[in-house]
Amino acid sequence: MNKSFTSIYRCQWSQGDAADEHYHDTQWGVPISDDDLWFEYITLEGAQAGLSWRTIVNKIQNYQKMFKNFDINKVAQMTDAELEQLLTNPGIVRNRLKVFSTRNNALQMQKVQSEFGSFNQYIWGFVNHKPIQNNIKSLEDVPATTEISDLMSKDLKKRGFKFIGSTICYALMQASGLVNDHEVSCFRYAECKDRN
Repeated sequence: MNKSFTSIYRCQWSQGDAADEHYHDTQWGVPISDDDLWFEYITLEGAQAGLSWRTIVNKIQNYQKMFKNFDINKVAQMTDAELEQLLTNPGIVRNRLKVFSTRNNALQMQKVQSEFGSFNQYIWGFVNHKPIQNNIKSLEDVPATTEISDLMSKDLKKRGFKFIGSTICYALMQASGLVNDHEVSCFRYAECKDRN
């Protein structure tokens, strides 16, 4: 048996799949501050809507390549023809609304950057610029939405963002470290908490 499955405890959702484990062990729940990385996370969480995360995690490298390494300014300038071409690529989720929403969201992020100085400054404001430390004992303790994700979704929608419902916002909060939802028995819980 693979040693990684037995030597340490990971959050229940990530167990048993190499791609999920790698994502969990290296990225998920780590506080981020780079606007292009925020754009990547928003795009991937939106792409996941209605699908399993496993579908997306196996396509991340393709997304990075197809969407110009998530450079906000470059994606904002993508043409309809470029986006239509992406719909022929099986390396991403070929949903027209999701693909076109990526350019839309890049344009909206530019507006937020103009207003707040950075998207990072704006989005961390929802948690008073400090990660929320939850006390998750098992997968059943994890909420699908919270009051904060509701507020975030409402504000982002008002600003013109697409594929940004409250459930997507809460998943974004978890992935980006706005909340630490690692199970307390997971080896990453303390590591992410110490990054505050």
